[in-house]
Amino acid sequence: MIKARFFNHGDLLTGFEFSGHSDSAEYGEDIICSAVSSAAYMAANTITEILSVDADIRVEDGYLYLKVKPLSETQAILKGLQLHLISLSQDYPKNIKVTNI
Repeated sequence: MIKARFFNHGDLLTGFEFSGHSDSAEYGEDIICSAVSSAAYMAANTITEILSVDADIRVEDGYLYLKVKPLSETQAILKGLQLHLISLSQDYPKNIKVTNI
């Protein structure tokens, strides 16, 4: 199961941590993992490369962590990612769990 945790600082999102695998198909054919990974990397790249926001980022096999200061300019990206993951978790409840911390 993919565990997607979003970090909150008051009303602002400050990052996310994704861990695990959906285990819905073989490696390279798992559309759920692909959807999550693609969305996560797009959000991380937009925050760091397009907005030029400093971020603490860690990437390992089956793990992605991004943390930023509570900034208004990152909210649309982080909230959009969160909404996307919530939607996926509703479609695939056995494969994705989304929480806020």
